[in-house]
Amino acid sequence: MTGHLTTRLLALLLLLTCATGSHAEHALTLYGEAPKYPADFRHFDYVNPDAPKGGTLRLSGLNGFDSLNPFIPKGNAADHIGLIYDTLTYHSPDEPFTEYGLLAERIERDPDNLFVRFQLRPEARFHDGQPVTAEDVAHTFELLTTQGHPLYRQYYADVAEVVVESQHSVRFDFKHGHNRELPLILGQLQVLPKHWWQGNDFSKTSLQPPLGSGPYRIGRVSAGRSIIYERVADWWGKDLPVSRGQYNFDRVHIDYYQDMSVALEAFKAGQFDFNLEYSAKDWATGYNSPALKRGDILREEIHNHNPVGMQAYVFNLRRPMFQDRRVREAIALLFDYEWTNKQLFYGAYLRTNSFFANSELASSGLPDEAELELLEPLRGQIPDEVFTTPFKLPVSDASGIIRERRLQAWQLLQDAGYRIEKDRMVNADGQPLAFEFIIAQTNLERVLLPFKRNLEELGIEMTIRRADVSQYINRMRSRDFDMTSAIWSQSSSPGNEQRDFWHSSSFDNPGSRNFIGLQDPAIDSLVEGLINADSRDSLITHTRALDRVLLWGHYVIPNYYTDSWRIAHWKHLQRPAKPPLYDYGLFTWWIDGQQPQVQEAAE
Repeated sequence: MTGHLTTRLLALLLLLTCATGSHAEHALTLYGEAPKYPADFRHFDYVNPDAPKGGTLRLSGLNGFDSLNPFIPKGNAADHIGLIYDTLTYHSPDEPFTEYGLLAERIERDPDNLFVRFQLRPEARFHDGQPVTAEDVAHTFELLTTQGHPLYRQYYADVAEVVVESQHSVRFDFKHGHNRELPLILGQLQVLPKHWWQGNDFSKTSLQPPLGSGPYRIGRVSAGRSIIYERVADWWGKDLPVSRGQYNFDRVHIDYYQDMSVALEAFKAGQFDFNLEYSAKDWATGYNSPALKRGDILREEIHNHNPVGMQAYVFNLRRPMFQDRRVREAIALLFDYEWTNKQLFYGAYLRTNSFFANSELASSGLPDEAELELLEPLRGQIPDEVFTTPFKLPVSDASGIIRERRLQAWQLLQDAGYRIEKDRMVNADGQPLAFEFIIAQTNLERVLLPFKRNLEELGIEMTIRRADVSQYINRMRSRDFDMTSAIWSQSSSPGNEQRDFWHSSSFDNPGSRNFIGLQDPAIDSLVEGLINADSRDSLITHTRALDRVLLWGHYVIPNYYTDSWRIAHWKHLQRPAKPPLYDYGLFTWWIDGQQPQVQEAAE
């Protein structure tokens, strides 16, 4: 009985707090600053509110799919499956971190950040006509945190309770008030229909089209080969300010390819409309075609204002051979980025020098006074170089000759107890320094082969192992790899997802992105401090401090990045003149004119 009284008293106190200190808003920002768009805005600046509706957007996917459930750590979900779902709020790609009401008409955040309340729009409907209710929100949260991907448990770890207050009001109570990001990431919750999932097994992969409430529904599915999304003509949210000028295609048709080079030939043959290019070589030479010369294919580079995060070759510290920092640093010295960029990438890339590259969040030089306040208590637990030496990646003359770096690597390996025996690098027990690099993309092999040769010259054996997509995913989830290539994407406001990347709590979670295998109390404390930062300046300081410690740990071999989106599309696909700052806004585009006559793609 006492427990029930306590719960009711807490609820009453929260209601009183709300009545006296908080008020409902149309948008949430991270630190309470004014959003870019006022409560009476009619549409975002980066859309064409009069864009014509109609036609089919044809896209490509890679390596197939075997699931329509993207929320669980099983299977490979279809691309763009999020189109069928609505979220409580809409994340603005025109601002660093602002959420505008979508399913939620109004949002109330407690002044002490102890709860957030979402008032749902009464008109919100699932595709079967059933209303979207607070019960659906609560049930979604329960499904995700009990049966969903482990990321959700990390992401929402500071939620104490979900309270259904009425049919259209739901409140999330927090364990403490330090997690400033939590109300905003809860707004990004894709709401699932309780009545539909009660009759279906959420924990299993399935190709049964699930029920949603978003601007599209699933039309036709050809297992692993193609999927078609159909625009919901009477979508309940089509006239909302966050929706005007968006979702202009009647259909989104995605065909899957097993090889990127085959997909490029299919694009040039007119078999799909839009291609986001990742290969510098293909961008430089791969689009030459009669269609490009006629002007039927357009190529654009749109500046990317986002932090690019870290793309790198990753050491799995769960492997004993990689637990010595000197060994990791020695191996990294043998990757010749300058030669690779010149010879393989046409000089198109910049070197990634931070886990938050291309942003003000990246560390540089020596730590300033504010960073030292965070780092000094960790002295002795983190590399000494954090305090004494600016982190710099080695630079070659791009000739392919790296004798000096090879000598540095040899010295580090000697210090770690290695020696050369019969042209092989071996440790004190005579075990060779040999490891496997697992990949799922053939185009990465040409980048790894020169690295492999540099390693062999020092007696280190690296085997390149190509796995099919399902095998690769399973091995990554089970942490059954030595090295691999990975990307940690970052936002302008990093937060709770950092637990999933670097925190000890994610070490054993098979679906987490803690590929490195970090279990370090010092890093844990920096991650928690970042999540609990109470101002933008504090967030920047915490992020830079974390960045320094990760860099000096030599946990990865940083790769390269471009600060633009490289986009090719057929000319009938039109876009607004001004894209949003942090996206290329594909679903603000529209069709104007005839699609190309499809030709047979080259084999």
